[in-house]
Formats: sequence, C-alpha cells, structure tokens
Amino acid sequence: MADAREPGRQLQVETHGLDVIGDADRKGTPRTLFWPWFGANVSVLGLSYGAFALGFGISFWQALAAGVLGILASFLLCGFVAVAGKRGSAPTMVLSRAAYGVRGNRLPSVVSWVLTVGWETVLIALATMATATVFTRLGWGGGTGTEVVALIVVCALTVAGGVAGFDLIMRLQTLITVVTGVLTVVYVVLVADHIHWATVRAIPSGSAQEFIGALVFMMTGFGLGWVNAAADYSRYLPRAASGRGVVGWTAFGGSVAPLLLLVFGLLLAGSSTTLDKAVAADPIGALTTILPTWFLVPFAVVAVLGLVGGAVLDIYSSGLALLSAGLPVPRYLAALVDGVLMIAGSVYIVFFADDFLGQFMGFLTTLGVPIAAWCGIMLADLALRRRDYDETDLYRPAGRYGDIPLLPLLLTLAATALGWGLVTNTAASWLTWQGYLLGPLGLGGRSGAWAYANLGVLAALALGLLGTLALGRARVRTQEDLPVSTGATTA
Repeated sequence: MADAREPGRQLQVETHGLDVIGDADRKGTPRTLFWPWFGANVSVLGLSYGAFALGFGISFWQALAAGVLGILASFLLCGFVAVAGKRGSAPTMVLSRAAYGVRGNRLPSVVSWVLTVGWETVLIALATMATATVFTRLGWGGGTGTEVVALIVVCALTVAGGVAGFDLIMRLQTLITVVTGVLTVVYVVLVADHIHWATVRAIPSGSAQEFIGALVFMMTGFGLGWVNAAADYSRYLPRAASGRGVVGWTAFGGSVAPLLLLVFGLLLAGSSTTLDKAVAADPIGALTTILPTWFLVPFAVVAVLGLVGGAVLDIYSSGLALLSAGLPVPRYLAALVDGVLMIAGSVYIVFFADDFLGQFMGFLTTLGVPIAAWCGIMLADLALRRRDYDETDLYRPAGRYGDIPLLPLLLTLAATALGWGLVTNTAASWLTWQGYLLGPLGLGGRSGAWAYANLGVLAALALGLLGTLALGRARVRTQEDLPVSTGATTA
C-alpha cells in the first residue's frame, strides 16, 4: 500500500479503476490498514448504537454481549475478505469474479453498489442533521437554510475524497482518526456524570430471540456493511504481506472504536429513556442535548468528520462496484455519479423522511441478506483456493473463472429468498412483504417471538458458505489445474 503520508508525495487523482495494482505500486505493511478502517468507524454514531441495541428489549449485559460479538465477528469477516486483496491486487468486486464469473458477478456488484450508496447517503444525512441541531442549540439558525449549507459542505468533502481516490483518502483518514479520537474522549469525559448505573442495571432482560435480533443488527450495522469493500485497500499491499496481519489489522482497526463507543452509548441510553427515544429521530443530534454549550462546535466537528470518514470510503468503493457492474467510465466519474445519487438520497432523508430509525433498520436488514449470501460464497471460494488469483482471467469471460456460472448465482438467489423469508421490517411500510417463511417454518409468523430475530441474515451467510464448500470444490480445483494465463488485464 502506498503510504500517502510519505513526505514530498504529491496528491493527485487516482487513475486506477478496476485494473490490477502493479508490483511497483504495492507498498506498505498490513499495519497501514489500521488508518482507513479506524477512521471510517470512529464516528460518534457508534454511541447511538447503544440505544439501537437496547431498543430490542434486552438488558445492558445482553446488549453488551450482542454488540461485542456482532462487531468482532463482522469485522473478522472483513479481515478474511481483505486477504483476497493482497492475493489478487484488484478491487473486492473484481476478485469476486473468481466465484461468480466475469459477467455473473454483475449481480453481487449491483447489490454492493446499492448498499454502499445507501450507507454513504445515511452518513451524509446524519452529518447534516447533527450540524443543524448544534446550530439550533447555539442560536445560530438551525432551520432549512442551515441544513442546506451543511449538506453542501459535507457532500463536497465526501465527493472530493471519493473522486481523488486512494492517496487523499489515506491522508484524510489519518487526520480524521487523530481529531475524532481526541474529541470523542473529551465528549465521554464531559457527559460521564449523566450515567446512572443503578438505572442501567435495572433494565430487564429480554428473550433469546431479542438477543439474537440485536446481535444480527450489530453485525449488519458494522462489519457486514463493509465486507464488499474489504479488499479495496489491501490490494495495495505487497504479495508477501502477512495474511494474518491483513486479517488482524483490518479487524482491529474497524472494531476497536465501535466497541468502546458502544459501551458508553449503552450506559448513556440505559440511564435516560428520554435520550434513548431521541436517538431514534436524530441519532447524532440527540447526543448534543447533554453537552455544555461551549463544546457544541467541537462536537459538530467530531460528528461531521467521523461520518465523512465513513462516507468517503463508501463512495470510493461504490464507484468501484459500479464499474464492476458494467458502467464503462473512469473510476472518478463513477464516484461522481454516486455522489449525485448520494445527494439526492440525503435530501430525501433530511427534508422529507419522517421515521429515520425504521427506514434505516429496514435498509440494513434487507440488503444485509444478499450481502451475507455473497460474503459466505466469497469466503468459501477463497478458502478453497490454494493459489493466488490469475489476474488476467479475472477480466476474460472465456478464462478459467468462466462467464456466468450457475452455482453461485443460484446459491445467492436461494440464500436471499430464504433470508428475506426469515426477517421482518414492520417499521418500513415498503418491506412488510418480508417474513413469509416465519409461519410455514413454525416460528410464529410475522408477529411471533422470532419475528425480529433477523435469522435471515445468518441463514443466508450459512447457506452461501456451506453450499459453496460442499458444491464448489471441484470447480475450483479444475480452475487451478489450468496453466497460468498471460496478457494484459483490462476492466
């Protein structure tokens, strides 16, 4: 991975798109993966996940266990996928062609693109609403005009990072890591006296089904939202880089901040039902209600930078996913297209949507199912391979990986159908059709005890993983027995 912090290195728009990163451009160590992953996940939104988890009707200790398990497990999945990057030198959704075929891979690429555009839209909307809330408390406006200006500034930062590419992102994430890390610690110190342990401890325990629902929500809200981009940064590492180091630094960088923020968020939300409910409407802005006035501006800085850090990684990877889906334009133009869609989606959330949390949970769970299916297939395919990817054949429909193989596509469709049948989203009116298998499988239907356990995400992940391990071994062995191809790679 090229070190963008290297003295004298001039910033420039990245020209790499779906092409393979040459050995001359592959530098750094797995440790450098810490910066983009920490910077993208140090957002104070992690505090709001405390309220989200308690919203499943579980106790503090249950929510803590669900959060720790969900965050660690999901970012470990990111770490495993990131290994493919250093083995194949290409973006995540290009490496996925080894499992899905060159044109067959367009299906997961489209899903990946929708997920990343959705995430960047959510993050930008949250940054805009948080800024408006801060300005309202300061008496500096806070109405529609403030929201418009905030939206323009935040979108400009995000689109600039996504268009410029890798070098600027690495520098930006390092800055975000330092600034947000320090200011978040200050926030924790300032609001610590709002924690009432006796109140937190008195929260009653929930059922096993509610615990599982919180666990899966944590997985989809954190690492599972990043698996489809996990190799986009490790592809810059030398081939000889430690695979364990790639897994470890990716998982550590992504999970350390959310884990710490979750604990404090649980304590705050568990201490105040008022704050707990306010987070549902404005997850970031609600956190300002317990701050002294003098820290509101620094809080706005840490909130916006943290959210922009995640959005920049999303818009970069969404551009790559769009290219992998078949759009024939340079990477920076794909990122610009995504930026336009991101702005439109943010406008809708900020100015027209009424129930943020319900729509957000519906979005995460619905797209979490096909992404979990893809992740299971991708990990199983990676585990079956004994050799590095043939980089030329990743771009040739007539190559060893094939064009449109049926097995991975059928597995994805079957896993998605199974998964959507086992999740419910009653808070989002456009998703009430889901959960159609809960009744036939004896799980109580859409209003039963298992309705909000989000079993569909785990089922899709398991079916994709186990199905590929059981049925895909012969296909992988046949591919690896072929001689290494030669020739230039093209998108």
